[in-house]
Amino acid sequence: MKREELASRCASRLHGCSLGASRQMIGSEEVQQDATKQGRPETEPIETDCVIIGAGPVGLFAVFELGLVDIKAHVVDILDKPGGQCAELYPDKPIYDIPGLPVVTGQELTDRLMEQIKPFAPTFHFGERVDELQRMPDGRFMLKTDAGTMFLTKVVVIAAGGGSFTPKRPPLEGIEAYEGKSVFYAVRRRQDFAGTDLLIVGGGDSALDWTLNLQPLARSLTLLHRRDEFRAAPHSVERMRQLVAEGKMQLKIGQVTALHGEDGWLEAVTIRTKDGEERLKCNRMLPFFGLTMKLGPIANWGLNLEENLIPVDTEKFETSEKGIFAIGDINTYPGKLKLILSGFHEAALMAQQAHKYVYPDRKLLFQYTTSSSSLQKKLGVR
Repeated sequence: MKREELASRCASRLHGCSLGASRQMIGSEEVQQDATKQGRPETEPIETDCVIIGAGPVGLFAVFELGLVDIKAHVVDILDKPGGQCAELYPDKPIYDIPGLPVVTGQELTDRLMEQIKPFAPTFHFGERVDELQRMPDGRFMLKTDAGTMFLTKVVVIAAGGGSFTPKRPPLEGIEAYEGKSVFYAVRRRQDFAGTDLLIVGGGDSALDWTLNLQPLARSLTLLHRRDEFRAAPHSVERMRQLVAEGKMQLKIGQVTALHGEDGWLEAVTIRTKDGEERLKCNRMLPFFGLTMKLGPIANWGLNLEENLIPVDTEKFETSEKGIFAIGDINTYPGKLKLILSGFHEAALMAQQAHKYVYPDRKLLFQYTTSSSSLQKKLGVR
């Protein structure tokens, strides 16, 4: 699969997130998502034991290890489903170095981990990025996402892989002024585009999926791509061409060269086609140019960093800030190997130290799941 196609697939899933949903189906699994938002004032934080940033394999296994020591977790991920890079970019790629599994795909591993953590009922907050983190006077941490969700937690676990997926910005002069008002890189609520003159730019799964999803809602919709070939599912391309033939939308081949509007509100764009330049009326634009990986807001949280990685100790995988841990590909230490199994090991040791912060007056007795009746009860096997 080509790199652009991978980015497009990832973008499609990111932009397909629905923050309003309380539950989401992942394969055959029903996932608890954002249930605490319902009926809760926007300014009231969610109080919890732990917030895990990142729902990749290591973040998911952290839920398991924390659950064994009675620590409840909320999991935040900018993508719209669990699995991280593993499931997003390479869902069908075989992995050969997971102990006990001679071969497993990224999606299969994600599904197995989701099944494994089911007894601990974590709450997922998909399609959100943790932007702010600060320590409170009582020692706990206040976190805030880009969607306004706030958490008050005793422990933070950063399992963000290589960082966060960031949409690529089109190279258009002055586009920053329109972002968040009339130019968007994600669709959080379909209804926000109802009755609009919508321009979607791109030729991958994201562009085609949202063309088909938003066409019934928009007053007018134009899909713009630089060539008349698409990196999307064939049935989506076929359906789009059918809508064009029926006169329900426009398809134009070319590129946006300029934006026109005032105070961040788009009124039209200039596009260049093989026949020259033309002005196209639109008041909303969704450019889907793929994604890049960046460390993101983590860089502003006051943690020690080494070449965009977070140094940790190898006893408990704690950062320079007590109570904040980093596990998986986001961390660094002497001899670090960027393997999923290394992240699993780090999650197990992290949970032992996290217990001391969550339950400072409770002594933790190390137990084996093979012989401990209390652990087996937590897992629902007896």
